[in-house]
Amino acid sequence: MAKQSRTIQEQIDLLKSRNMLFEDEVEATKCLANVSYYRLKGYWWEMQDDKVNHHFINGSYFENVIELYNFDIRFRLIVFHAIERIEIALRTKMIYQLSSAYGPEWYLDSSLFSNNKHFSDFQINIHTGLKKSSEVFLLEHYRNHPKECPECWKALEILTLGSLSKLYQNLDHQLPEKNKIAKEFGLYNQKYVSSWLGTITFIRNIIAHHSRLWNRDIIIKYAWPDKSIQSILDYIPNNYQRRKVFPILSAIIYLNTFISPEHQVKNDLLALFDKFKNVPLYKMGFPKKWEQQPIWKI
Repeated sequence: MAKQSRTIQEQIDLLKSRNMLFEDEVEATKCLANVSYYRLKGYWWEMQDDKVNHHFINGSYFENVIELYNFDIRFRLIVFHAIERIEIALRTKMIYQLSSAYGPEWYLDSSLFSNNKHFSDFQINIHTGLKKSSEVFLLEHYRNHPKECPECWKALEILTLGSLSKLYQNLDHQLPEKNKIAKEFGLYNQKYVSSWLGTITFIRNIIAHHSRLWNRDIIIKYAWPDKSIQSILDYIPNNYQRRKVFPILSAIIYLNTFISPEHQVKNDLLALFDKFKNVPLYKMGFPKKWEQQPIWKI
């Protein structure tokens, strides 16, 4: 039988019956009127000592849940801006390197790609997107050149990070431009760029849907390089460690360092961690003495 809905007061009473404490029930009522009970469950899940009966450990305060929630909002915004920089840089580097070598319509040339099925799927998606787009520069293009496909610097502007990363991944591995792009991102081998981009896209989608990033399991597997142009971590994270946010967050910072050496991503994160000192970073895979890891050193 489906569960019945509860009033906000009933939600508070239920939490209290499960051993959650409240410093200010009036403020809690306001919070639950704007942030749903179900959304907050992800932030109090780890506070339970009995996850079957949903009983909270002694000293669990609703206000701690809200603190985690507010931390996560700010955390996601910082990471989102860092990913935005990666997306723009990837688009720019692909346009520049490949158009210089193969012309402005290289994205239409099947000989430059390794998987024909993926190439065909991409062609369907991009041409559909181009025709539906309301971007002024594309409307102008089709008005002036109705029978010509847009140049790559126009066409790739409508692609999402997911589509860009798949396009890069499907480029023929023998193309020297593919590895040139990888080195501009600080990596010796293009396979790591492709691998990281897939996981970064997953994180980007979590953020775009306003979902929880704190303590999130990273279900998209990715590879880790034995060496890189600059040191990232002083260890290679194993598969379990890669299921947590810390390694891929370190990778995002690393990519930003090569895109924009003066970026403030790391400083913004450090300031956030300092402001929310009670947030358990180890739940996101931060190891002991994480501040001493190469990419995190000030």
